[in-house]
Formats: sequence, structure tokens, C-alpha cells
Amino acid sequence: MEEINFMVGGEAGQGVQTIGFTLAKTLSREGLYVFADQDYESRVRGGHNFYRVRAADKEVATFSEGLDVLIAIDQNTIGLHQAEVKDGGVIIFDPDKVKISDSKLNLLSIPLEKLAEEKAANKLMANSVAVGGAIAAGGFEFELLAHVLKEHFDHLGNDVAEANVRAAEAGYKYARQQKPDAIRQRVKPGNTSQVMLLNGNEAIALGAMAAGCKFMAAYPMTPASTIMEYIADKGRKFKIVMVQPEDEISAINMAVGASFTGVRAMTATSGDGFALMTEGLGLAGITETPVVIIVAQRPGPAVGLPTRTEQGELKFVINGGPGEFPRVVLAPCTIGDCFLATVKAFNLAEKYQVPVIILTDHHLASSYQTVQRFNLTGVTIDRGQLISEEEANKLTEYKRHQFTESGISPRLIPMRGKGLVVTDSDEHNEAGHMIEDAQIRTRMMLKRLKKMDGIKGELEAPCFIQKPNAGITLIGWGSTYGAIREAASLLEAAGLAVNVLQLHEVCPFPVQTVTTALSQAGKSIAIENNATGQLAQLIREQTGISVSRNILKFDGRPFSPGYIADEVKKVVN
Repeated sequence: MEEINFMVGGEAGQGVQTIGFTLAKTLSREGLYVFADQDYESRVRGGHNFYRVRAADKEVATFSEGLDVLIAIDQNTIGLHQAEVKDGGVIIFDPDKVKISDSKLNLLSIPLEKLAEEKAANKLMANSVAVGGAIAAGGFEFELLAHVLKEHFDHLGNDVAEANVRAAEAGYKYARQQKPDAIRQRVKPGNTSQVMLLNGNEAIALGAMAAGCKFMAAYPMTPASTIMEYIADKGRKFKIVMVQPEDEISAINMAVGASFTGVRAMTATSGDGFALMTEGLGLAGITETPVVIIVAQRPGPAVGLPTRTEQGELKFVINGGPGEFPRVVLAPCTIGDCFLATVKAFNLAEKYQVPVIILTDHHLASSYQTVQRFNLTGVTIDRGQLISEEEANKLTEYKRHQFTESGISPRLIPMRGKGLVVTDSDEHNEAGHMIEDAQIRTRMMLKRLKKMDGIKGELEAPCFIQKPNAGITLIGWGSTYGAIREAASLLEAAGLAVNVLQLHEVCPFPVQTVTTALSQAGKSIAIENNATGQLAQLIREQTGISVSRNILKFDGRPFSPGYIADEVKKVVN
């Protein structure tokens, strides 16, 4: 596989994200497969931020540690990331802002601000100069970058867009003239077609729109905030109501209320917000009201690290809330999974009249990847046992919580026909009226839990990649998939064959599949972004099988393939 890896580093407020995303978009337009992730602090200005962009001629689903081009916007970037530059790699910097004395490095000194003032009469366009220099260093032509910049700045007017193109062209030409030996083509442009550059939150928002979501209530909380921002931006076009209430408690209650009236509804939050939502989650459980909840994890406890990643809430979302009631927990592994999981979540929620939680994390939510265009012809909307308007007009009596063999009661939308829809957050009888009767309580509890039998048949088996003669199985869930898959390839290249077992639907737990896979495992290693090995605990609880070893990371940063491969080798040795 041929690839090129960029990183741009600087302080918050210096345009690090703009440079990184522009690079990612340009390289995707070059026909390359792209993966891009960002690391930023919880502050408006200052601190250290960086944006990584990996482009290859084959699909990539994680970042790479080695850098071909480092764009140092400030001095701090040199000290922190200089050692990551590969032999033959290039460091781009402004000599008026950054000083480097190491003569062994391949340095590309570009006066970013001066060129921006000369060519665009605005030193703030130094970022476009830097992007131009980076595209030159990678050996790419300028035309696609010019097109991307015009698109990006079009909303600010043609003059601004053209000024940014001139600034970028100045950086491009300066790089090619100043340091021609640093300019070489590290990966040839590809021919991928019909691809999109999306992050996980955008894919979830698109999945919700494709699934027919018409109401969202959410309170801003990273890393889930961009879902509500995307829905708010597209809402008018797709006739979706987006509400920002005063807190997460109101958000879930509004979503449950909207769903009760027959509207497909959702909310999105992080761990702290979900803690506030658990009473509303129980309300959805006992009233058998469908609702979709996105929980985008970040490190806790409490506020923790608001802009970092972790997988610390697996057991929380599976068990959170008062009492016992059925729920579904989906944990998408890739950007494409985020779209499909969201469509499936709405269908499962309505078909079984339960809350469905989509469990993601900061790394998956904010990382960008090139994905094939979604096949919308394959999207189906299943509203379950929803009583039609024609049937509703014939009803003379309606029992919202009618006992059935499947546990699913036919659902009537309030104000449709003559039937009266009654439910209660207290335990209730078939008609929805509150009760204290022990026998009815037992029957109603069993009725709700019976739904889990049907739900189990709807869920897909985990991804299990088995290699001949492999004596080790790597186990993961959610966003670690890309890093684990690539680590397995690195280990295989080093002569160590491993299996990969990756869970993407975790509740109800896929007991049979996991038991079968691990019975063939030999040694099993759970790889998780948390401190206590929550998936390993869940496996033992559900199957009785103890995972051999854990590889855990809980510093707020995602796994890299190299890190996993090195840790697995330590276990083997």
C-alpha cells in the first residue's frame, strides 16, 4: 500500500482545523482513500492542537504514527512532533515564527504570512499558503486544491475565495522553487469514485434523516454537539424540528413525548448528559415508547476530558436507569456503520417499542473517512405494529399495553380514531391505568422483557475474522476496529497470525457467537479504551469465559495500530 501522512500543529485559533480539513478534502478529490482525525484541547485559544490526514491507494480506517509532511504553525509543534517525521519527510514552517536548528531534517521554509500579505493582502490567509506548500510537498498538482478552496470560501464571496486561491498558489510555487529536492510524489492519485468524506456524527445525522426522523431535542455536549448542529442546519430542508432545551432532562423527555405522538424522535449527548437522562430512559421503558439516544463517549468521571476519547460507558448504557426493562445498544465500528446503525436503531425502536442507544465516542464521532455513497434503495422504514388510521376509526376500545405473545402491543397514535391512548410512568394494567396488583405487575414485567427474544433475532453477529493456525484472538468493540484490523496485519507481516473478533451490537449480548469464537481462540486479548476492561467483564458475565489478557488505554487518546501490535508481542513473549 502506498500512502502519505500529513500533520498540521498549532494553537487553537490558528486555523489548524481549516488546514487539516482542506488537505483531507483535496486528497479525497485526488481519488485517494482518506482517514483524518484531530486532537484539540478544551479551550477557544491557546494550548496545542493537531490534525492528522492519512491518504492511501487502499482503504484506511485509522491513523498512522509516521509523518511524511509536518506543517508547524508554532514552535511547540516542532518540539512535540519532530520525532514523528519519517526519514525523507518534510517539515513546513514560517521562519519568522518557528526556529529549527536540526540540520538533519528536510526543512521547507516558507514565509507564510509575508506571502499571504503579498498575494492576498491579508496575513490571515497564511493558512492557505501552508496548504499550498503541503500539496506541493506531496507531489500533487494544484488544480484540485484551488477548486476545494473556492468551494470552502464561496459563502464569503468570490473575492475572498479567489484571494485564498492566490495565497495557496503562492505557497505551492514557493515550495517547488525553494526546495525542489523535497518535492516528490509519495502516492499516486487514485480513481475512487462516488465517495464522500464524512465524520461519524455526520453519518449518524444522515442516517437519522434517511430513517425518517422528524424531531430532535438535545443540549450541546461534546462530542455529540455536531449531530444537533448538522440536523439544525439541514432541518428546514428535510422538515425536521430541532430543539435545544434547557438541559438533558428536558431533551429526553421532549423526545419521548414527541415519539408518543407518533413522530420518529431522537436525542444525543455524552456520558454526563446521559446520567441526567436515565429517568427519562426509564419512562420510555415502562411506557413502551420508542426513542433513539446517541451517547458519544468522552473520558469521565464528571466532566473528565471534554475533547478526548474513551470507551468508559459500555456497562453504564447497558445497565443505566431505574429497574429492569428491555433496550438495545448498538456500537458502530466505522463511519459507514454509523449511518446503518442509525437507520436500524429507528426501526428497532418502533418495531419493539423500546429505547435504542447508539454508543459511539469522540474518536469515531469527529474523525473523517472516505466512504462509498450510501445505498438509499436499501433503506427500509419499519414502523412495527402501528395501527393505521383506517383501523383506528373502527376501534371502540384500545389497550395501549395489551398482553401479547411477543410482548409487543399494537400501537395507536393519540387522536387517531376514537380509541383513547392511556399510559403511566407508574406500573399499569393493559389499559394504561396505574395499579398495585402483584399479579398484573408480574405479567406486565414479563411482557416487556419478552421483547428481548424477538430483538435477539434482529441483531447481527459480531465481525469474526479467523486466520489459519492463529493461537490468539484480538477482541474489541466500537471505534477500535480500524486500529485492531491494521494491527492484525502488522502482526501477520511479522509472522504472528491472529484472529479478530469485533462487536458492534452489544445488547442483547451475542452470547452464542462470542462463545463459539472464543472457544477457538487459544489466548484471547481484549483491547479497550477504558481502565477496567468492561467488554472483558461483560464476556465473562454473559458466557462464563475469562479473557486471557487486557490491553487498556485510558489517557484520552485513541489506539494506534503500532501500539496494539507492540503490546500483543509483549503478551506473546
